Amino acid sequence: MLRITKINSDCTIDFAAEELKKYLRMMMPEAGDVKIFYDAEGKEGFRLGLMESFGLDLSDATDPRVDDVLYIDCDENGGIISGSNPRSVLLSVYEYLRKNGCRWLFPGVDGELIPIQDIIPVKYRHLASCRFRGECLEGTNNQRTLLDAIDFAPKIGMNIFMMQFKVPNIYYNMYYSHLFNSENRPSEPIGDNQVLQWKRQCESEIAKRGLQFHDIGHGWTVEPFGIKFEANWNKVDPSAVPKENVQYLSEINGKRCLFEDKPINTNFCMSNPHARKKFVDYVSDYAEGHSNIDYIHVWLADGANNSCECKECKKMRPSDWYVMLMNELDNELSLRGLDNRIVFIQYLDTTWAPQIETVKNPGRFALMTAPITRSYEFSLPKGGTDESASEYIRNKNEMPKTLGQYLAHLSEWQRRWDGSTFSFEYYFWLNQCFDVSGLHLARLINEDVRSYKSMNVDGLISCGSQRSFFPTGVSFYSMGRSLLDSSITAEEIIEDYFRHAFGKDWQDFVNYLERLGEAMPYRILDLQRGEGHHTIVNEENVKQLLLVKDIVKDGRRLIKEHYNSDTRVTTVAVRLLEKHAEYCERIAEAVIERAKGNIEEALSLLDKFRIEFGKYEPEIEEYFDHFLNFRAIKMLVDKCSYKFDVGN
Repeated sequence: MLRITKINSDCTIDFAAEELKKYLRMMMPEAGDVKIFYDAEGKEGFRLGLMESFGLDLSDATDPRVDDVLYIDCDENGGIISGSNPRSVLLSVYEYLRKNGCRWLFPGVDGELIPIQDIIPVKYRHLASCRFRGECLEGTNNQRTLLDAIDFAPKIGMNIFMMQFKVPNIYYNMYYSHLFNSENRPSEPIGDNQVLQWKRQCESEIAKRGLQFHDIGHGWTVEPFGIKFEANWNKVDPSAVPKENVQYLSEINGKRCLFEDKPINTNFCMSNPHARKKFVDYVSDYAEGHSNIDYIHVWLADGANNSCECKECKKMRPSDWYVMLMNELDNELSLRGLDNRIVFIQYLDTTWAPQIETVKNPGRFALMTAPITRSYEFSLPKGGTDESASEYIRNKNEMPKTLGQYLAHLSEWQRRWDGSTFSFEYYFWLNQCFDVSGLHLARLINEDVRSYKSMNVDGLISCGSQRSFFPTGVSFYSMGRSLLDSSITAEEIIEDYFRHAFGKDWQDFVNYLERLGEAMPYRILDLQRGEGHHTIVNEENVKQLLLVKDIVKDGRRLIKEHYNSDTRVTTVAVRLLEKHAEYCERIAEAVIERAKGNIEEALSLLDKFRIEFGKYEPEIEEYFDHFLNFRAIKMLVDKCSYKFDVGN
């Protein structure tokens, strides 16, 4: 009988012990029970606890609360599984199991590959390559798949889960309304109270795993002034602004009002000390009532060229006023004895770095750069950039289009900020919809992580759908593994994933997807068009896309040969490719018509297929975001634009 002893009393270490027990019993189903004990002086079996409790060196962890050091020293009978914090202990458990052949390739039980074998000795010590390794709620979600996503995150080495907005009803409602699939699934309305309860359930699952909990984002710029904030980009009646608070809104073209009538896109007059006080008090009150949030994201409006033009605001850049605001927020949080950390953001109008103000207490903050207009056709340039930051022109700025321009602006920020910095990337917001192989993003993410490390950017949070595992999960898997250990190459990750997902013939599946990716390359489908400003309408694209049909025919033969497997994860992976083959063939037909210039025919083909493919949604919804994918392809065919307006 195996024994697990918890050296420290902590709910995440309790969970780590239960996870170790579960998977050991699955690996050795006839080996008898695994008993769990608590004993601070325990010496037998597996001993789980903090590294400091074992007297282990932690000198390479700058801040053990957020830096993950994984430590394993086990033989056939047990040993030490430890970490720099409770979360790191859980990560060490999963890494120990991984070294013993376990893999988690998709969220949910069908994504697990647990070998039947005796345990082997493992010695391993590793400081995670990146401090920030996580994902943010986006896309459309049901509660079951969201809980599976939270469970999956630490199994591939991630340490953060972010829930956007106070009440993230938009992400749930888009799913439960079954937008883009109402012909197959009737709407299932849910209310805000249900969403709020589900968010709290998610928070509990995040806490159980010891993950850093990041929360909120947009909304702060209007709620302190009595304007009801809905987690959407809809217009509202301008009379929604209380008359006495109009004075606090940004003045644009001589008028103070909601920007484009959208609360989420509206900034406030940051030079007004009374407005800043209202803002600071509102955020501080929320922090005081939600002490479970590790990092509160305090962002400005989700719109560009909408900063206040009043006489006082013009005296500094928006980012200067923003930094002043963050210093005042830090003062208030300190007065209240609150230790919540704050994320402030380089995004849209604050892409341009401050010139005057500096953050006074860097330990409270992390800077997040959010390159929303970058292309994902190319990875970040290695070694930085030779380009220069563009000139700031209030409310007449053009967002950076090249990666070099983005990095130049980031360098300007870093001249005035030497605290923690990480990126907010959009790999799985729309861009996974344009990578039909999944291999393009798998490689790009791995390269991005390495490049960011060289620029003192300590990881990333991925803003995207939690259902981004179609045709496989290799790109998402690459993100988790690359952030944990940036020394691993993309090709090593791809081989590891496919070997475990598809078995001995894994290379055949890689080759098939490579061919698909060459015939329907990312550069054709990328809505943002990247640095080369590609156009979808040309003869060369038609020639490329016409190859898809024959490649899919070969793929179907491969799928048929491997259709059934004794291993559940392989059966799921192969049958996902069966659906994916149909998807690629039919999407290619629509995009070919668009490339010929036949927009109406392309839209007709796409809409017909949307309904037909929608019948599969209940079967594959854990892995495929039906609304997001078909919405993205429709935008490509209809508008050739990346602008994402819900409901249009």
